[in-house]
Amino acid sequence: MNPPDPAVASAKGGENVYELTLLHINDHHSHLDESTMPLMLDTGGTQRERVLVTAGGFARVASTMKELAAQSAGAAIKIHTGDAVTGDLYYSLTDGQADADLMNTVCFDAMTLGNHEFDHGDAALKRFIDRLHGGSCHTPVLSANVRFGPDSALNPSRAPGMVQPSVIVERHGRRIGLVGITVADKTRNASRPDPGTIFLDEAASAQAEIDALARQGVDIIVLQTHYGYQADLALARRLRGVDAIVGGDSHTLLGPAALKAYGLTPVGPYPTRVTDLDGKTVCVAQAGQYAYVVGELKLRFDDSGELLACEGRPHILIGDDFRRGAQDERSALSAAEKQAIEADVARSDALRMSRPDAEAKKALAPHQARKLEYGSVIVARTEETLCARRVPGLRGDRSRSSQGDACNASARVTRHGGDTQQLVAQAYLERAQSYFDADLAVINAGGVRIDLPAGPLTVKDVHTLLPFKNTLVQLKIPGSLLKAALESAVDAALAHPPSTGAFPYAAGMRWRVDAGRAEGDRLFGLEVLEQNGRYAPLDPDRIYSVATIDFIAEGKDHYSPFERLQDGQRVDVGLDATQLFLDYVRASTGAGRGLRPLPPEKYSTQAFIAAP
Repeated sequence: MNPPDPAVASAKGGENVYELTLLHINDHHSHLDESTMPLMLDTGGTQRERVLVTAGGFARVASTMKELAAQSAGAAIKIHTGDAVTGDLYYSLTDGQADADLMNTVCFDAMTLGNHEFDHGDAALKRFIDRLHGGSCHTPVLSANVRFGPDSALNPSRAPGMVQPSVIVERHGRRIGLVGITVADKTRNASRPDPGTIFLDEAASAQAEIDALARQGVDIIVLQTHYGYQADLALARRLRGVDAIVGGDSHTLLGPAALKAYGLTPVGPYPTRVTDLDGKTVCVAQAGQYAYVVGELKLRFDDSGELLACEGRPHILIGDDFRRGAQDERSALSAAEKQAIEADVARSDALRMSRPDAEAKKALAPHQARKLEYGSVIVARTEETLCARRVPGLRGDRSRSSQGDACNASARVTRHGGDTQQLVAQAYLERAQSYFDADLAVINAGGVRIDLPAGPLTVKDVHTLLPFKNTLVQLKIPGSLLKAALESAVDAALAHPPSTGAFPYAAGMRWRVDAGRAEGDRLFGLEVLEQNGRYAPLDPDRIYSVATIDFIAEGKDHYSPFERLQDGQRVDVGLDATQLFLDYVRASTGAGRGLRPLPPEKYSTQAFIAAP
């Protein structure tokens, strides 16, 4: 007699129950190294205190995936839901090779294309997929709503099967359909797919592929989306036949509300349950960002493929090297305090002490050596923390700050927005003036990625701050066109759901924002800094010389009025934008001067009025 299948249990009444585990990550953005995480932990005293611990790193993702897959008795599927690349010096130096090498130590069963996979065009994406398929894994790459243009390197006539709408995997005799969905509007407007490559409606594409799989007799369907948490919840309500949605794009941490006591910010429960068009449960999950979290979603089905239940947890990956910030003997943790911390971690139902995987560490080592050599050069010192904030105001885009209340509670940041975004805009203006008569500079908030804490600023920090391969462009445009583009970007940043990365920052120009006004009329009091050092109202008929990046000049990230530029209105200067900021830092510091926030009067958003 054969032993019972470990993936099949007996339900009440004798009906078999099939159990499936989905292990997933999203948005690791080339963040392959471990880093330091502050947590509020119970050390056995009267209240929690701030404790530091090593966290994340792709080698911990690999070890955790392997351990959890082994525990599932072969009924696990490993999923990456996109934005594997762009965001760290690893990508800038290796063009995705480091990411592919580390992903191949996990051997994902499927990966969804995210918007950032298209940042450097279809040919660059094909190179990344070639690297991902260079080992023994050949991870299927999915997107049901992308259609590659006739000249694209990924057109099916040139690269058959390299990107598929879905894939069917088998676990313990059951067939599971995995469908990929890529966020359409953001990829069109905030990345660089080839001109002929298009993205279809997410819901219609998902339903069409679900129906196609159902016709093949597949009765367990999982969407793996790069669409955003709130968008996933709305998507589930529009569909039929989907059992679970494993998502990405919004960098959302889900988990028990009790995690707030640990200094973490879960947005909702893991998993979040919603109902589809037929009133059936759909289980939605996402796993944070930057290789800090592995999601474990357990699904239970009956013989006919009906979802009976779902449960799971986020595994927030940490080490065991707990320490206080100070390094003197008085601040050292005692054995009793460490024991209390470990008990507190166990109670969290989410924090997971794990060791990096040896195979992954070996794969990372040569890339790490190259990165350390180049990235460790100190170019300046920041005299105080410089905060990254996309949208000003109390709501803003606060969850992305690595500095917590040092940035989120800052009155300057709340009123004016991000310090780092403003500095980058200033850098582009000042460096551009060495090449042409620039009146002002404009950037999008999402192109500037991190806070800069007080202390040494390295080449690595700058490339992490500005990870995209953008180049300098001069625009010669009337004030009316400039205002239209700024209004379009602000509208996108304040939409529901918002595209916060579109929010504009400028140097040599300032304005006020009233989020309660109608679309297209939210900016007022627009002023441009004149050569006499005074601000004058923006003249709709005057031709301004604007320094920006090629990404914005192409009308991306909702700067769509720039798509209508005529001959002579755009000049491609071609200078590397990240190098421009490095040059600015070196020129503006030195002789004992460090990098610091600009004076408040130079911030482009002078006031931000929230919607009622």
